[in-house]
Amino acid sequence: MFIQPEWQWKQENGSSMHQWIKQKQNPTANDVDIIVYGALLSYASDPSKKAQYPNAFRKAWSGFQSYNLDEQVDLRALAIVDIGDVAIDPKNRMLSESAIEAAAENLSIAYQKSFTCLIGGDHAITACSLRGIKNAFPKDRIGIIQLDTHLDARNQEEIGLAMNSPIHQLIASGVVEGKHIYNVGLHGFFNSPEMIYYAREQGMHMITLKQMRRDGIQLTILEMLRQLMHEVDRIYVSVDLDALDITFAPDVPAATPGGLTAYELFDILKLIGENEGVRHIDFIYADPKHNDLRIETVKTGVTAFLQWLTGIQLDHRNRISRKEKAGYGATP
Repeated sequence: MFIQPEWQWKQENGSSMHQWIKQKQNPTANDVDIIVYGALLSYASDPSKKAQYPNAFRKAWSGFQSYNLDEQVDLRALAIVDIGDVAIDPKNRMLSESAIEAAAENLSIAYQKSFTCLIGGDHAITACSLRGIKNAFPKDRIGIIQLDTHLDARNQEEIGLAMNSPIHQLIASGVVEGKHIYNVGLHGFFNSPEMIYYAREQGMHMITLKQMRRDGIQLTILEMLRQLMHEVDRIYVSVDLDALDITFAPDVPAATPGGLTAYELFDILKLIGENEGVRHIDFIYADPKHNDLRIETVKTGVTAFLQWLTGIQLDHRNRISRKEKAGYGATP
């Protein structure tokens, strides 16, 4: 089901990212806080082309340390394992999507206490991953937070297999309800009237950048998480890197002017990481059609991943602190 990634690091101790993230298959469930895996399904029209970002993501690890100076946390307290890439068939997209779905299902069952993080690849993998999670937990209501410039809800029956219809797929198949989908990052002239109408008809929550910047990032994200925690059993976050302004992600195919700044994305992901209800996340669409990925885009994506981990570590630290305080006041 999984193959070793093309880019692997020698396993050794240290504070660099490539030293404290372990790369191995079939780790013991109790020894893992976060499972990382890749899906090489590519947006490119050439069926033989594999997505670049999973390997570029891993290759960049040596340039990052475990310590977040801004938040004063050391991420080495988290047990993170990269188990490799889903074995896909580059000549058969349907088989590849089925393989990603099966991988997400198996990981969700085998590592129920762990967070899962999927690195892609085009946005179709989000639908595959969520179908797998729903297969694993059929009774669970799933909520989606989608960081994206686009609604990604085009009618698949009209356009055929396409990476920009995952939300429509998920609603049509009953995996999620529209009212449990929150899209953050919408702006400008990049969604058709028909798609906006469909989103409204399905009850999707469309939070524009203008609205979020007016109300404040922290207030907006915390209120969104609070609502979802009351509505669903588990939350899935999809980070489409085209949510970033084109100056921060110049080679992401659908990046646009006026999108999120890198700093805004980092703040959002830290807040999301601090909420334990978010069990699954993906980072996708750093997948240029023709050129190689630029290091600026890769480093921004890795930093976004680390900010999410920072939120998880802050949440762990705060939980321990609350337990200790409660213990001090306990009667022996």
